[in-house]
Amino acid sequence: MRHFTVEPLILSLLMIHLHGAAAVIHSLKYFFTASSGVTNFPEFVYVGLVDDVEISHYDSNTRRAEPKQDWMSRLTVDDPQYWQTQTERSMGNQQVSKVNMEIAKQRFNQTGGVHINQVMYGCEWDDETNEVKGFLQYGYDGEDFISFDLKTETWIAPKQQAVFTKHKWDNDRAWIAQNKNYLTLECPEWVKKYVTYGRSSLMRTELPSVSLLQKTSSSPVSCHATGFYPDRATLFWSKDGEELHEDVDLGEILPNHDGSFQMSADLDLSSVPAEDWRRYDCVFQLSGVKEDIVTRLDRKVIETNEEKPADIIIIIIIIAAVALLALGIAVGGFMLHRNRNRKANCPLTSENSSELSAKLNPEAER
Repeated sequence: MRHFTVEPLILSLLMIHLHGAAAVIHSLKYFFTASSGVTNFPEFVYVGLVDDVEISHYDSNTRRAEPKQDWMSRLTVDDPQYWQTQTERSMGNQQVSKVNMEIAKQRFNQTGGVHINQVMYGCEWDDETNEVKGFLQYGYDGEDFISFDLKTETWIAPKQQAVFTKHKWDNDRAWIAQNKNYLTLECPEWVKKYVTYGRSSLMRTELPSVSLLQKTSSSPVSCHATGFYPDRATLFWSKDGEELHEDVDLGEILPNHDGSFQMSADLDLSSVPAEDWRRYDCVFQLSGVKEDIVTRLDRKVIETNEEKPADIIIIIIIIAAVALLALGIAVGGFMLHRNRNRKANCPLTSENSSELSAKLNPEAER
């Protein structure tokens, strides 16, 4: 990370989604996040990702760069000092970020409060065409501040506060050459190395489980696919085999805690007659997998929180049966208690008298 004396060092989150029929595009991204005034959060965090999978991490609390994937530990075979080097670089970036955070506050006339300083850089590489795309972007408090245009080798400043920085950086040809060299040459080489080490994990294919969900009978039907990998996937609704675009709300691909992904597509059926439901299908496509997962729209397989009339009748019958059973137990208990009381209060019969007199007069048996 470069130390600047008049401009903030920031990073803005960039999500690079990989597209195409084959899994041939790989990405490497680094994120530096510095914070000020945020409680219970490290002042500085560095994260590295390959194909959107976290591979390395450093923060100002642990002060140590660590692998986040088992296969990343193998890097020390070729470079025993790899993690020590990463730690030292991250500690240096941490100090630079702290200084630049204060400079950023001055640039925006801020004295306190909560502020976030971010930097993103990296590249994506196509292993078939060998095409490379580099990225270097800065942001402050969740908004773009300045970014590097690799094609024109100039800086783009969307905010007035960044214009001074743009002019200064445009004139620093040595630093522009350094950025270009890393983004177009060094970064792709690191991508290739990481993919080689983690091929069994990064190149794996996992199919999802697909469910149809609906909140109420009048709500849109959601086709939900979860547990798939990689994130190069498509989910859509079709009618008579043709992809639908109207009355369809497509959701974003989201990560699961186990590293897999999920996504959903909602279909509004408010104007569709019940007899036409069978004409609709939910289709899931995963990059590298030839066959699609097709789920026919069927009311019987839709999961919902809304109670159906048949379910309500069953519940009523169960409640009535339980009530009758409880009533029977209560009546039985009352009758038993009443009979016991009667026996306790009734006069002795002849049988009871002879038995009792026999116990009181043992001489009678002699």
